[in-house]
Amino acid sequence: MGLVDTVLSELASRADPERAQRQRDYMKSELPFHGVSLPTVRALVTDALRDHPLTSREEWEATVRDLWDGAAFREERYAALAVARSDRRWLDARVLGLARHLVVTGAWWDLVDETASHVVGPALTTDPVAVTPVMRDWAVAPDVWLRRTSVICQLHRGPGTDLDLLRFAIEANVDDDSFWLRKAVGWALRQHARTDPDWVRAEVERLGDRLSPLSRREALKHLP
Repeated sequence: MGLVDTVLSELASRADPERAQRQRDYMKSELPFHGVSLPTVRALVTDALRDHPLTSREEWEATVRDLWDGAAFREERYAALAVARSDRRWLDARVLGLARHLVVTGAWWDLVDETASHVVGPALTTDPVAVTPVMRDWAVAPDVWLRRTSVICQLHRGPGTDLDLLRFAIEANVDDDSFWLRKAVGWALRQHARTDPDWVRAEVERLGDRLSPLSRREALKHLP
């Protein structure tokens, strides 16, 4: 039994129908749930990777795509993301095609945010020259989830945050009335305020009434 079959079997064996229905209702998911918690999904993927190590980029990407594209339950997509973030060797500019597929076909916050933070973000850190222009393209793409990804892909970069890219992504989306973009703008600013509160205050002041109340509230949430 290979990695994919092992993960599918382990997920099915932990099914909890009552919890599954609550999860599906909360997530408004077209895919059903098994009823397995996210920490459990990640733990069983870790175990499966130990028993079935992925030794090449091609094998790793094929495994991610098999779990993702063949998913009959939402946890199988969570497992795909756990595999995707499992080895930073392959989180570079070459991962962007896969990341775009995950974002566009995932098209919901739980899947998109994980991809943005733990697949695209590391790729940006590894290959900033190659990845930055792609993020600028995504910031103005027709797809709202690509745009959200461009806004929040630097959540974990701290002092290494590319402020020009962050400002560009926010500026490109600050006037949009989508909840998902307004929330993303506020979240990105709130997170960077942990590193540079003065920069965030200045951006909030500069953007003025262009910031939605939601974005402004999120941005200033932890600032005096």
